[in-house]
Order: sequence, then structure tokens, then C-alpha cells
Amino acid sequence: MPDFILNLDRHLFYFVNHTLTNPFFDWIMPWMRNPRFWIPLYLFIIVFSICRYKKQGLILVAMLCLAVGFADFTSASLVKKQVMRLRPCRDEVTSKTVISRVPCGLGYSFPSTHATDHFAMATFLCLIFYRRWKWVGIAAIIWAAIICFAQVYVGVHFPVDVTAGALYGALVGWLFVLGFRKLTPGFVA
Repeated sequence: MPDFILNLDRHLFYFVNHTLTNPFFDWIMPWMRNPRFWIPLYLFIIVFSICRYKKQGLILVAMLCLAVGFADFTSASLVKKQVMRLRPCRDEVTSKTVISRVPCGLGYSFPSTHATDHFAMATFLCLIFYRRWKWVGIAAIIWAAIICFAQVYVGVHFPVDVTAGALYGALVGWLFVLGFRKLTPGFVA
């Protein structure tokens, strides 16, 4: 990574991790990045899709799960192991000043798999439901962005990590929407 991007990334990390510190974020951001916190939302999406769209809803849920699974596997098992970027809490420069609000994590940092997974899901849902319910697309993107912000705020990812993860996840979500549309050509949300 070019030095000017690396330095900008570290400065942005410091800004989010230090300058934006406040008691409310200290309390809420660890929850926002915890996938277990979102289980009720995931269950709602599954139940709503199957109850409302029946067989097409099952295909929708299957494709959404495949999108997230593909995004997760490729991000965590392929890209991270090739790039091998250290997390902020292990980086030689930022580790001296990082405020760790959750445990550091054992793996590498680039790209953020949280960002990849949640943007794959958000993009998929946005593209499927946006025509009927515009607020779903907006809410999904804001939701995924909050999770990305939380990753930086708690000290486990740099801004470039979550940005790259978000872009990659959005690409994966879009590709799986194309697959879903091929499988269900008459689907209308």
C-alpha cells in the first residue's frame, strides 16, 4: 500500500478511534458489530421472506445465505491470507495508542469480513426490495455502514479495511442478486 494511503488510513483510524470517543459509542458500538445482536433481524428476514413469497422466498433466503457465505469465505480464507495486513492493535504504529474496546482478534485485518458480509447482505436486500420499499434499501445500507464504523471505532480494523470489505461485499451481493433473478424471473417484491 502506498505510504500516503497508509498514513491517511492511520490518521482516519485515530480520528474515529480517539477523537470520536464518547460514552454512548463506547457502550453501543461493541454491540453493533456483534452478529449475535442482529439475530432477531436475521430471523425476521428469513420468516418474512418465506411467509410472504413462499417458494421464491426460500430461494431468496438460500441465495442470501449463499451470498454471505461466499463473501465470508473469500474474504476471511482467501484475501486476508494473501494480503496479511495486521490489525490496528498489532500494527507497529497504531498499536501504541489504539483504544481496544473489544479483544483484538487473531486474524488479519484486510478486508474486514464484517464489512464484506454485511454489505453483501445489505446490497442483496437493497436490490431485491428497493422498488417496493425504498426505505429497506436505505436502512440496509445505513445498517451495514454502522457495522463498518463500529469495526473502526472499537479498534479492530482500519478505515481502508472496512471500505474494501464494503465494496467487495456489495459486489458479491449484486452478483447473487443476478443469480436470484435468473432462478426466479417472475419475482416481484
